[in-house]
Amino acid sequence: MNLSQAKKRVKELRDTIEYHNKKYYDEDAPEISDFEYDMLNNELKNLEKEFPELITKTSNTQKVGGSVKKGFEEVVHEVPLLSLQDVFSFEEVYEFDKRIKKLSEEFNKETTYVVETKIDGLSASLKYVNGEFVQGATRGNGQIGEDVTLNLATIKTIPKKLKEPLNITVRGEVFIGKQEFEKMNEEIGYEDGNLFANARNAAAGSLRQLDSTITAKRPLDIYIFNVQKIEGLTFNSHYEELEYLEKLGFNVNPIRIPCKTIEEAISAIRKIGEDRESLSFGIDGAVIKVDNLSLREDLGATSKTPRWAVAYKYPPERKETILKDIICQVGRTGAITPMAILEPVKVAGSTISKTTLHNEDFIKEKDLKIGDTVIIQKAGDVIPEVVEVIKEKRTGKEKEFSMPKVCPVCGAEAVREEGEAVIRCTGIECPAKLLRNIIHFVSKEGMDIDGLGGSIVEQLIEKGLIKNIADIYTLKLEDIASLKKNGKKFAQNLIDAIENSKQNDLYKLITALGIRHVGTKSAKTIAKHCKSIDKLMNTEVEELSIIQDVGEITAKSIYDFFKQEQTIDLIEKLKQAGVNTKEQEESSVDERFKGMTFVLTGTLKNYSREEASKIIESHLRKSVFISI
Repeated sequence: MNLSQAKKRVKELRDTIEYHNKKYYDEDAPEISDFEYDMLNNELKNLEKEFPELITKTSNTQKVGGSVKKGFEEVVHEVPLLSLQDVFSFEEVYEFDKRIKKLSEEFNKETTYVVETKIDGLSASLKYVNGEFVQGATRGNGQIGEDVTLNLATIKTIPKKLKEPLNITVRGEVFIGKQEFEKMNEEIGYEDGNLFANARNAAAGSLRQLDSTITAKRPLDIYIFNVQKIEGLTFNSHYEELEYLEKLGFNVNPIRIPCKTIEEAISAIRKIGEDRESLSFGIDGAVIKVDNLSLREDLGATSKTPRWAVAYKYPPERKETILKDIICQVGRTGAITPMAILEPVKVAGSTISKTTLHNEDFIKEKDLKIGDTVIIQKAGDVIPEVVEVIKEKRTGKEKEFSMPKVCPVCGAEAVREEGEAVIRCTGIECPAKLLRNIIHFVSKEGMDIDGLGGSIVEQLIEKGLIKNIADIYTLKLEDIASLKKNGKKFAQNLIDAIENSKQNDLYKLITALGIRHVGTKSAKTIAKHCKSIDKLMNTEVEELSIIQDVGEITAKSIYDFFKQEQTIDLIEKLKQAGVNTKEQEESSVDERFKGMTFVLTGTLKNYSREEASKIIESHLRKSVFISI
């Protein structure tokens, strides 16, 4: 490769890496595996080594990834939180040792190592003053991080007060354990066709929540692995520091192996690799650190990495198996997700028999057929994924797979709208969507049934008291009272709220039905145009599309929705329950405001904006009202 070719490739790599950096560090939503990302960085590093004139300060090899998320205060790290240089072979480990020994001889200091697990999580610093936890921050770009003190304070293994009144700053890795992560994904289910990609992203996303009450609900943990700064004490070795941190009350990285030689260090790396599946937490490598703290000072660091440590990255384990079948699961939003049923195979210590295939595009991109021999690996050592098909092993008996045209749970039409990767069930009475549909139906924007929140709805469904939306209107006082201790008053209030909701205007019902692309604003114009639910159900696409705030896509969505048998059934049940299905008479129209435009902004002294909006709208017919 000549200089011109190298320059072009370096630019391509930097652009690609920068994109994936943003997805990984800033959005906690990676699109490629850690191994693929590492290979991109490694190629860039090797090209810059061959053509040093192409190195720039902004290259990914020269800076730490990540930035400060909007909404967090910035924290300037007193001691930079650097990243580690990655190595992918034991030859590179020996090269590291050779460099260290050469420099240690110059300083006449002993070279020994400590090998630790490289925990797959999010790096953070914890600051203590007089032994009290006062501030916590993410790594960010290494120099400036995010103030996540309140979020870190929710982690039970972070001591709020140390056993000694020290001024100390330590560094650790926030993570979610393997079992805890799998439990999280089970509870979430196939929401919108997506699981958490891996434990690292789940941990990062949880720690970087703007609302600490959300963080508190996530099973975050932390292992401390370094002293960044300490006042009044000195140590000779890193291993000694870690032992002392444990005595102070910190949850220290449990795997830390002292090694006298690089051969011992490599043996330790091999042993960690053999035992990694039995660990309760995920790792993406092993770290080799110089133990002598004085030698560390002499060795120093680059702008990105310390010279006294490297991270050995384990290659992902891949196995061959048979794709026996593809089935579809329906999530709570109606997303239909294809699942691979595999011939059971052990990968990275776990027996894998099924995994998600994400969506229709993924299957087409991989050219997957039922009966194929496929290669699978574990992404982030947690979620198994299909990597590729071994087409050479095809026998001709393999079968093409097509996504279903109807929901496999309820039989309603399944549609994929333009611009979306997900195919969704359109049935409003689909059992898989029941919880989400009812929560939307009773919401403030919908039928506004005060007191009927998500947890109550969930209990009613679990007890079999609600099997479809219309069942809300058949609930009895004693049914609701049984959900809470001394719940009679609560039950009566909820029964009253349910009864009152029957008198809602037509637009509230239209909004509550959750028709795709129909919000409150368009529901109001639809209600004014059609006057009743019966008229709306029998309006053709052409007429719907000329209604204000309703375009062709929305019109088609409305038309298809009301042609569903489930929708027709639900509307009939709501009518029988006494729910209003007609537009109510407008109270009064003040012709003085005809043709005017009203803009409501800011705060009002005597009314909420919603109350003021209703008053204004009740006096308008041909005027325009805008709330901002």
